[in-house]
Amino acid sequence: MVKARAQNYNVPSRVVTPVLTDVAAWVVALCLGVFLSADFDIASPNWTAVVLVALAVAALQVVIGLLGGLYRGRYRLGSLDEIFAILLPVGLIAVVLGVLVAAFGADWGVPRSTVLVAGPIALAFIGAGRVITRLLAERQRWHASENARPALIYGAGEAGVGLASRLLAETGSPYYPVGLIDDSPRKRHLKHGSIEVIGTGADLAESVVRTGAEAIIIAIGRADAALLRRVSDAVDGLAVQIKVLPPLEQILHGGARYWDLRDISIEDLIGRAPIDTDLSSISDYVSGARVLVTGAGGSIGSELAVQLARFGPSQLVLVDRDESGLQQTQIDIDGNGLLTSEGIVLADIRDPAKLQEVFELVRPEVVFHAAALKHLTLLERFPEEAWKTNVLGTLNVLRAARSVGTTTFVNVSTDKAANPTSALGHSKRAAERLTSWFAKDLGLRYVSVRFGNVIGSRGSMLPTFIRLISTGGPLTVTHPEATRYFMTIREACQLVIQAGAIARGGEVLILDMGEPVRIQDIARRMIAMSGKDIDIVYTGLRPGEKLHEELVGEGEADERPLHPLISHAAVDPLHPDELDRAAWLAALGQRPADIDVAAVTDIAKGRS
Repeated sequence: MVKARAQNYNVPSRVVTPVLTDVAAWVVALCLGVFLSADFDIASPNWTAVVLVALAVAALQVVIGLLGGLYRGRYRLGSLDEIFAILLPVGLIAVVLGVLVAAFGADWGVPRSTVLVAGPIALAFIGAGRVITRLLAERQRWHASENARPALIYGAGEAGVGLASRLLAETGSPYYPVGLIDDSPRKRHLKHGSIEVIGTGADLAESVVRTGAEAIIIAIGRADAALLRRVSDAVDGLAVQIKVLPPLEQILHGGARYWDLRDISIEDLIGRAPIDTDLSSISDYVSGARVLVTGAGGSIGSELAVQLARFGPSQLVLVDRDESGLQQTQIDIDGNGLLTSEGIVLADIRDPAKLQEVFELVRPEVVFHAAALKHLTLLERFPEEAWKTNVLGTLNVLRAARSVGTTTFVNVSTDKAANPTSALGHSKRAAERLTSWFAKDLGLRYVSVRFGNVIGSRGSMLPTFIRLISTGGPLTVTHPEATRYFMTIREACQLVIQAGAIARGGEVLILDMGEPVRIQDIARRMIAMSGKDIDIVYTGLRPGEKLHEELVGEGEADERPLHPLISHAAVDPLHPDELDRAAWLAALGQRPADIDVAAVTDIAKGRS
């Protein structure tokens, strides 16, 4: 494909050129109007009077145009906004002078219908002049840099068409569009400037081969994972990159340009469309309040803290026993990791005395409890740790919150608490039930939030796969049919924060996470994206692990009274006095006295 060369092209003044073209358009239109109104008799009109009318029209056009902002650079050259702005001066001139000429034209020697006939003609000429000027200017700019690569733009809406125009017009653009792709049959063969809609997603591979495209740019706002998977699958095996636009808010605020594209990621392919968060309801109970976050050094806790800071709490206190995690969270919020702020607290939720001391000092009105142990396999080997942290630790936080009058308490849970089969699931289920009991006892908004796997969290599946791929594999998958629900950290934390606003005391809020994704499919996609030849090894389901996770447990109603994607379920309250370590461990099939010893023995045998 031939690329246009750069030329020295000086675009005429934004004021002088439109004025001259508008005046010329009126002069030509008036001459045609006289000619048509006089029945093609050139000799009969008084051309001196016609010239005077033309001068009056030109003066009115300039004055009204200046007063109306037409010549002040308010509008993009040749845009619809500018065309509509032209209607005002042309319409006023046609009406005012048209009435005068109709009344006195016979005395002046000017056909009465001259201006009324010339008005529409002038409007057409002025509009055409604008559009032609714009096209000439754009054709003389850089159409592509020497290193620009041919690209197909998926989406022929405003974003796609706007992107195509910018890529063609901007100097240094890394891509030049060779066609648009859109799934709407009505847009087939539509042309936007020099770019045509050449096909749909169904024939995407053929379009890539036909045009020689080296990249596909997804230009659809909030494109969901299903669409991105279809695009990825359609061009599998072709030497073509898939790119996505930066978020619109980054473009609008100057943080990114249209062509600051990024590669499609595995998170894009397995994620889901984000839910709409009611920011006003969040602001009502967080802004100006004393807020405390446990587990603030972890993946969920740190993102919670970052998002909460934006709502302007009067005090934000971050609690964790991981000093490095706390430092990173402070860097994300304050831009420094000095760890000298009173809002940074090093404490363990398993230490009730220290926790009570912290709560009495801060007296938080809102608490987000994200501290927990979460690795299923390790907690199967050491279930006592799940009991100490996820059960007793949660109880310590609940009691401390109650003692200082905390009115809103949000417990971060997991889908493994629904019909639990593991130490992790049972411990988080107990935490949900304890939270429900405190809600009933206090009559306050103490709630839990339950969701599935969080994409990219520390120690989760995706970072593990990335590390395994970097070392050459193999990737270990428990079962070829194992599925999991996934959501982004950002969305999970939005839900957690919103729970404090919309949940009723004692409830568990559950996000509709869409369709579960096969882990095997994720592994294969990540291997394909890496370009490496890596094996997948199936290890079998681990103790306590489910083949398919559940979000709603048996006996839990799936009610959605406030949001179509958020379920409200009730859980049976559990009185703290009913907690029984021996019974809890027995329910897991473990013997209280032997469990940790057995696990440590396994480690020793492995080392020997």
